[in-house]
Amino acid sequence: MTSAMAKKFFIAGGAGFIGYYIVKELLQEGHSVLIYDNFSNFVASESNYCLYLQRRLQDIKDKVEIVRGDVRDKRKLIQTMREFQPEIVINLVAIPLATASNVFFEDAIQINLNGHINILEAMRYSNSVERFIYASTSFVYGNFEYEPADENHPTRPIDIYGGTKLSCEILSKTYSDRYGIDHTIIRPSAVYGPTDANRRVSQIFVENALTGKPLTLNNNGEGKVDFTYVKDTAHGFVLAALSDNAKNQTFNITAGQGRNPKEFVEILKGIIPQEIQTIINPGDDAKRPNRGALGICKAKDLLGYEPQYQLEQGLKEYIDYLLASGLFKK
Repeated sequence: MTSAMAKKFFIAGGAGFIGYYIVKELLQEGHSVLIYDNFSNFVASESNYCLYLQRRLQDIKDKVEIVRGDVRDKRKLIQTMREFQPEIVINLVAIPLATASNVFFEDAIQINLNGHINILEAMRYSNSVERFIYASTSFVYGNFEYEPADENHPTRPIDIYGGTKLSCEILSKTYSDRYGIDHTIIRPSAVYGPTDANRRVSQIFVENALTGKPLTLNNNGEGKVDFTYVKDTAHGFVLAALSDNAKNQTFNITAGQGRNPKEFVEILKGIIPQEIQTIINPGDDAKRPNRGALGICKAKDLLGYEPQYQLEQGLKEYIDYLLASGLFKK
């Protein structure tokens, strides 16, 4: 059951890639939103971050309250929450790439972990929060022991990113139990789509294909990932935030399919008319967990979540957006 009553949402990282789509859906449903964001990025300048951020803000800036703030600033978090009095808090803040968290591991601890603790503490002081939603990751599972990996899969992260995320999950549950604020944990996977500026493999592949640059297939292009279109991810967050059935639950919010980079490239070839060159790399310097499809039956049963985009449909819409944006030539 989804509540029809308008709510006040505090969204840390709401100007980011996933946050923007969550905000858009919440506004369409008549909710009030405050975005708390420090508008920074940890990836290279060629990501088009500033341009995509500008486009997101142009679309929503007149409909939301925006506060420039850092989750490491506990005092400002407390002040902002006390003034806004949100009923639902969503924390999307983290260094956006697993590889970046491993490189900037001290920042990852300060932002991913300590920043989350500050948000939890700020909620206690506000006395208004009914539920908080934490954006975790499929990296908390580490190497998949079975597929599809459901929410009961062992959590054995193998990198800093997954470790900080799992720590935050545990703290979220502890705060929830101790202070009586409902929580919901969301585990997304390989999110892709328009305005992504985090230099994930999906963005790199799509933009390289559009500009005639070769696509490098590490591990011979065999490793499977549950690519999830950003609109599906955002919708899952909204369902979880508003559903009574999401109280104190953990959900995989993904497409529910494991697809490998070879399939990704074949789909691109069917959409983009020019020739796409690939480079086969048998190895991969990055130590990433072996993943695949995630189980989404729980989200379907309890939230009514049903992904609308498989990789074929999502990539087509993503590429259409990029071509219409003027950034890339047809």
